[in-house]
Amino acid sequence: MATRFWLTSTCRRESRGTGTVFDWVDSTETINWEELSNLYRIAPLGEKKPADLAVTFANSRYTCFVFDAGTLIGAGRALADGIDCSYICDVAVHPEYQGLGIGKAIVSRLVELSQGHRKIILYAAPGKEPFYRKLGFKRMKTAMAIFENQALALEQGLVDET
Repeated sequence: MATRFWLTSTCRRESRGTGTVFDWVDSTETINWEELSNLYRIAPLGEKKPADLAVTFANSRYTCFVFDAGTLIGAGRALADGIDCSYICDVAVHPEYQGLGIGKAIVSRLVELSQGHRKIILYAAPGKEPFYRKLGFKRMKTAMAIFENQALALEQGLVDET
């Protein structure tokens, strides 16, 4: 059985020199899954059921949540095997807090936690690639995917016919 590493730290960090201090939590213990589902809906990153989020975050090696006065304003996670690959996904920031460096800080935190892996992969929403390029990510030429709804993935530009 694989060993699971759960970070239970909570810390306060200033956001990009704004003077605003947010609470950063690496544990899923106190997460309100309905609130997280709503964050993804308004970010907008689609409909994600609270029960599904509880499972996906529980199965992720690294998690990161950002709160402002108790309100969830950012989240992200990484699936990782401890040696070869860490996959950063589901990074979301509340629309009212976008542009403050929170998304960058979430990705940076997950990259930091993923250090030691041979590769760190990130799945980006179409149009967000320039943001991730600034953080050091490069476009992969060999990535392939099978989606539950292949037609929708094709329509949204997530995959192509070739």
